[in-house]
Order: sequence, then C-alpha cells, then structure tokens
Amino acid sequence: MLRMSTLFLRTLREVPADAEVASHKLLVRAGYVRRIAAGIYSWLPLGYIVYRNIENIVRDEMNKAGFQEVHFPALLPSEAYEKTNRWQEYGSDLFRLKDRKGGDYLLGPTHEEMFTLMVKGECSSYKDVPLVIYQIQTKYRDEARPRSGIIRGREFVMKDSYSFDIDDAGLAHSYQRHRDAYISTFDRLNLKYSIVSAVSGAMGGSASEEFLAPCDTGEDTYVLCESCGFAANVEAIVTPMAELPTANVPPLEILDTPNTPTIESLVEVLNNEYGGGFTAADTLKNILLMADGEAISVLVPGDREVDLKRLGASLPGIEDLRLFEEGDFATRKELVKGYVGPQDAARLGLRLYADPRVAPNSVWVTGANERNRHARYVVNGRDFQVDQYIEAAEVRAGDTCPKCATPVIIDRAIEIGHIFQLGRKYAEALDLTVLDAEGKQRVLTMGSYGIGVSRAVAAVAEQSHDEMGLCWPREIAPADIHIVATGKDDVPFAKAEEIAEALESIGARIMLDDRRDASPGVKFKDAELIGIPTIVVVGKGLADGTIEVRDRKSGERSDIPVDEVVGYLAALLD
Repeated sequence: MLRMSTLFLRTLREVPADAEVASHKLLVRAGYVRRIAAGIYSWLPLGYIVYRNIENIVRDEMNKAGFQEVHFPALLPSEAYEKTNRWQEYGSDLFRLKDRKGGDYLLGPTHEEMFTLMVKGECSSYKDVPLVIYQIQTKYRDEARPRSGIIRGREFVMKDSYSFDIDDAGLAHSYQRHRDAYISTFDRLNLKYSIVSAVSGAMGGSASEEFLAPCDTGEDTYVLCESCGFAANVEAIVTPMAELPTANVPPLEILDTPNTPTIESLVEVLNNEYGGGFTAADTLKNILLMADGEAISVLVPGDREVDLKRLGASLPGIEDLRLFEEGDFATRKELVKGYVGPQDAARLGLRLYADPRVAPNSVWVTGANERNRHARYVVNGRDFQVDQYIEAAEVRAGDTCPKCATPVIIDRAIEIGHIFQLGRKYAEALDLTVLDAEGKQRVLTMGSYGIGVSRAVAAVAEQSHDEMGLCWPREIAPADIHIVATGKDDVPFAKAEEIAEALESIGARIMLDDRRDASPGVKFKDAELIGIPTIVVVGKGLADGTIEVRDRKSGERSDIPVDEVVGYLAALLD
C-alpha cells in the first residue's frame, strides 16, 4: 500500500520552465520524474512503478511470443563497432571513452553487434535456428537537442530483440511474429497507434515499419491516406519523378530583379516586370548546406521547403549536415545569398542534389549567381546537371497518395516501436555462419525490433491526460484505487484504512491519502494530478452511510453504501 503520509512524493502546482509538452509538464508536476541534466532524468517512486508496469507488459508479451531474454552491459569495447563501421558512422551521437590503458569504449546506443557475437559464440548449426533473443536495457546517445522530457533523452530504456534465421523466408516469419507481438503490446498499453512504412537509417536493412502514437506535439511526421489506408513516415515517402519531353525552350536569359532575395519578392517582380503568370512553383530554390564540411546545394521547387529529416535520411553517410550560416557566406563570397543558381555549380565547386520534383527537362526561374539578378529558361539537363536525386522537399497535406493518388493527410506522432528486416549486414561483417543441412557454411539473416520502454511512459501520458492531470490506464497506473480520507476526526481515516486493507487483501493495488495536515482541496487536486483510474472519497458522505467513487477519466461519480463499497470496487476491478 502506498501511504501518502510517508510516500516520497512532492507535487508541484507550477509548470516547470523547461517543459514544452504535456507529458513532460505533468510527469514533473505529479512527482514521477525529475531532471538531472539535459536529456537525463531520475525516476521517483510513482514514476518507477509506472515504468516497471510498462516494462513488465513488454516483457510478458515478448515471452508469450516465445522470445528469450538476455542482458548485455551498457559499457562496450569498440572493436565490434569498428568492424561494422558504426564506430565511424554514429559520429557525434556516440558516447566514447577510454579506459586507463587507452582502450576505446562506448556506451551502447544499440546492441546489434553484441547480439550477433553472442549467437556466433553459441550457435553452429542450422538446427540452432530460428532464434529470437531480446533484452531491456539502458541506451545512450549524445542527442544534439534533447527535448520533450523523457521522449527524446540522452539516456533511455529500450527493449531490443533480434531474430536469426537460415533464410529470407524464415526472416519474414520472424518479422511477422514480432509485428503481432507489438500489436498485442501496444493494445495492452492502451495506446492509439498507426503502423507506417519507414526507413531503416543507420541500422541498415530492407523492410521497415514504425509504430507511431499520434500526438500533436510528437516529433515524427507521417502521411496517411484515408482512402486506401497507406501510411508512411515522411522520410519513407518516395516521390515519383515526372517524365518530361525535351522542349524547344529559349536560351537561358538573365533578368534584372533588384531586391528579390526571397521567393515571394521574386514572384512579385516577375509578374510586374516580365509578363505575369508566375507562381512560386515556377521558381527553383537552391538551398545551401554544409555536409561534413563541404558546401552542397539542394534543389527544390520554390513553393516547397527542404525537410532536413528527409534530406538526412537520403544522405545516411553524412554525419554533420546543417544549413548555411552567415559565417559560411562570409568565407564563400562567390555564393551570393538569395541569388544562387545551379547553372554555375561546377565553377562554384558545389555538388548538386535535387528533389525528384526537379525532373530532367524541367524549366525554371532561378538565381543568376549575381546580386539582384535571376535567370529564366533554365533547363535541367541543358543548363545544369544534377549529381544525385534525393528525397529532400517537404511532404504536405493534399499531396497525392503513392498508391491510389488520393490526397493524403499529415499527422504528428511519437515513435514507440520500430521493426527492421536487417538481412545479413551484421552477420557478414562479424562472420556469423552456421552449417546447413548439406554441411555448407551459411550466413544467417537477421531482424531487429525495438520498443522505447521509457518513451512509452511519455506516450501514454500524452494520450491519457486532461486539463487537471494524468489519467493512467489501470494496468499501467501506480495503483488501482486512490482512497482519499477527508475530515478532522478519526472516523473517516479509520474507515479509509479498513477499506484499503480489505481491497489489498483481494489483490488490489492501493494508494491511501492518509495525510492529516492536507486540506480536502489539496488532496483532490493531487488525486486528479496523479491520475490513478479510480478515486474513492471517504469523508462527509459517511454521515449518510455512503462513500463517493469517482472515475478519473470520465469524471462520473457514484455514491455507494458503505457496506457495499468493497464489493463494488472488487467488481469494478474484475
């Protein structure tokens, strides 16, 4: 029983200054977590109970699916990560350190290498597979911008599992088993979620899906087609490239366009001075970026913005990718801010990347690489050559569905799970082979499957709160029933204690507010903020022989006879 008179808990009335999203605000105010440093949080007793409840649900569903739990250290030697090249690929996201002898170590961001080596050391025959093993472990990533409380931290807990199969058919089966287990897990967590196509990112692999919990403040954006059901992370959307015929386009023409460093100002001058009929979609943006210290140009239509997440996913080998800053223009004076055009890319030393919307033979108005001047009749393939086509432009509501051409909608969400068909990338790098039925060495094929366990606490909080506080689903909540004793004499406190003990004896998890120095108003506000699903008020109703039972989520209240309340609550829990 959690007794609030002795519980290590302090609730706050004020919103923390650094909190931006609802889960962060409420988890701090309700005394579930406390900030230690940027992206690093401690769990207080109530928070750790909720976290463990979620962890236990995840573990239970993994075990039901027939998967086996193992555990690795968080402190890892660098050698295996060097063999898979992730010591370099992870870049500045990796926490690196040296031991007293100068050996290189890291704090594990993911454990593909460790799982692969464990199986390599224990399995030698095709008879040892299929195999699925998992762990629930703390991970470390040096996020450049940790934010949103425990949603995006530098230290977090994940469930990561890995499947090992002799062939691709086995991998597909293991993948489906995980998909089914994830559906069961997130259903038990009472989360609303969408399953969307995704990209594998630095982990590699082919088939990839994300489980996203819709949330207005989520940092993942996904596309949904309400007509055919297609859903995908925006990073996984592939834009079809138009096939344009070669046209008889006039030669490139330089235009005087004074004071037009923006698309809006350019379109205004074009329509006023050069015949009209121009829109932003007729112009070509040249977005300058620094990619690992090299200046590059990304071409998108003038009515679109560059989506840096989509761009980063399209350029996985680039570690440091950022937009040009004033200092970059100062050192590269030949690049005229607001007037850069692709037709001089070779002379300017720029590698040209283009979104598929900038198709071969398309015609544009773009910068002339001179201040206050633009060029029109600039043709892709005639006046400039694209080095590489990549997904770079933002995806917008109303864009056509890749499957059925119906306009799509855009929503935001929190990523709560991700499943990959990794294939043989790590098995080949670390020489994971077994003997097949014919006595030949076969490289195993792998799948990787993650659930953000600590992040799920925030995701549930984001979807289960109101203006008064948290509203936990019962299986996740720190208790089943929150009993609030009010009044100045001993009678309500004694009756509350009696009810609590009776409920606890039948297996109910109880929080008892037995504080004598807190007013009824403070107790009620704390109960609403903490968010246990059933609130029982033992107070002035005793004079009439009743006890009030409140449903935290719906707000419904019932007056139950004193001698019936334990049976009523027991039936409610059943």
